Amino acid sequence: MNKSKTSNRGPASPGLLVILSAPSGCGKTTIVDRLLKRHPQWMRSISVTTRLPREGEVDGTDYFFVTDEALKKMDSRGELLESARVFDYYYGTPKKFVEEQLKQSKIVIMTIDVQGTAKIKASVGTLLPMMTIFVLPPSVKVLRERLESRKTEGPEAIEKRIVIAQDEIKEAGWYDFTVVNQNLDQTITEMEGFIDQVQKRKE
Repeated sequence: MNKSKTSNRGPASPGLLVILSAPSGCGKTTIVDRLLKRHPQWMRSISVTTRLPREGEVDGTDYFFVTDEALKKMDSRGELLESARVFDYYYGTPKKFVEEQLKQSKIVIMTIDVQGTAKIKASVGTLLPMMTIFVLPPSVKVLRERLESRKTEGPEAIEKRIVIAQDEIKEAGWYDFTVVNQNLDQTITEMEGFIDQVQKRKE
């Protein structure tokens, strides 16, 4: 696929929401960082969260930091595309932010789980220009090795992530595209091709 066509698109190209899901350990953060480095005109969707900023995080760049009450009000007013509780904090995707970027013909990349993707597709799937991509590991064995190599979790936590990953992989079939992240450069090339393909359909 000719990557230059994706890279050189002008501002008149239609905006596109790219939803990316992957089991933990599949490299989705690295993939998004690489895509944004190669395409500075693309954007990462910024979530709201009720947790406090970590060292170095900037409000409006890394997250929109809000109180529990503020996030609940946003959700009740329908201002979030999706929301979820992760451990002790709530996270959500502001609808207005995404819509404003799409109106400016931006490609917006969002990384959320299978449940969040299903919620967005059910609620606004026909209203927003969007596509979904699921990143698969080469195998469960490789996924386990990647999680173990992080050295951030014990065997029980890793096993729990493996079980969750296997359930998520079962849902990959209803995504628009799937890609096996065996080689990062190849994965990036394939994803650029997917995005280019969908952009052409919408022009």
